[in-house]
Amino acid sequence: MIYFDHAATTGTYPEVLLEMTPFFRELYGNPSSIYEFGKAAKEMMERARKQIARSIGAKKEEIYFTSGGTEADNWAILKTAEKNREKGKHIITSGIEHHAVLRTCAFLERNGYEVTYLPVDENGLISVSELEQAIREDTILITIMYANNEIGTVQPVREIGELAGKKGILFHTDAVQAYLHEKIDVEKEHIDMLSASGHKFGGPKGVGFLYIREGTELPSLLRGGDQEKKRRAGTENVAGIVGMGKASAIGEKNFEENHETLLRMRNTLIERLQTEIPDSRINGSLEKRLDGNVNVIFKVVEGEALLLLLDMAGICVSSGSACNSSSKSTSHVLQAIGVPPEYIRGTIRITLGAENTMEEIDTLMENLKGYVQNLRENA
Repeated sequence: MIYFDHAATTGTYPEVLLEMTPFFRELYGNPSSIYEFGKAAKEMMERARKQIARSIGAKKEEIYFTSGGTEADNWAILKTAEKNREKGKHIITSGIEHHAVLRTCAFLERNGYEVTYLPVDENGLISVSELEQAIREDTILITIMYANNEIGTVQPVREIGELAGKKGILFHTDAVQAYLHEKIDVEKEHIDMLSASGHKFGGPKGVGFLYIREGTELPSLLRGGDQEKKRRAGTENVAGIVGMGKASAIGEKNFEENHETLLRMRNTLIERLQTEIPDSRINGSLEKRLDGNVNVIFKVVEGEALLLLLDMAGICVSSGSACNSSSKSTSHVLQAIGVPPEYIRGTIRITLGAENTMEEIDTLMENLKGYVQNLRENA
């Protein structure tokens, strides 16, 4: 199998599995316990918290563990809205957010809040000047993703953060795709809340984190015990947290090497697609783009048929977000950047990992060229 769907999920590093294993059998104490057996679990959890904080320039007290990116997004948006409803009920986001953000905003709209959905240009970028124009006296939150999960476009996060800070508005960013792919510094980028998910960077599924800037008032999303400094109820997923911390340390250590490797493979793949397969188009910004993302349209080709053919050849790619793979609805991201409806169906997303090789890209291209030609001839 050749795996080119790292935006959907990543394999867990072997070192991560080794780090996690003792917490299922030998060190399974509850970290809220006061005896030594529980304290051992607590110490490892705090080590993971410190590592994750360091990776984004935060304090360890500002990191709160969650079940993943969706919970973190929901927590940041819903509870900011609840806490600040006396100040205002206006939220600004973009039209290409992950559904964890869009559907949460839609829920708030049904409950009396107003949401402005900023448009994006043909590359998937918001306009900071349009964002400034959208800000009102009753605006309480700006939530803009760091990088898009489908087309890989990286937003001008620092400018957004500076504007939000100047206006006294909280800024949340969904960094699920960007964490350990982009150099994130929550202080320099004026980020108040940031969401990430462990399985996107070599950690386990079912665990993530929300960074909450010190001094930001954000009530608990879950009702229950006093875990996570009384902000996130529920017994912590110690093994998952320890694994996520280890994956974060590996990703931070190998950041530059991985970035260069992915850029080299991504740029080679984009160049070959554009030169070797006629009538192909790359979606998203070519300059402001995640290092491993290639989203491409093949005109007069049914993308689903192409995915099935590649799957039969042992090659895994996707048509977009894995969270919506069972849905037949058209990608809201591709619609937002102005892709004609007749071309959207011919889109596939190829997302690379550092373990991929140029030889695998050669194999992908050989198969793509043959399949695209055959599908067009039989269209």
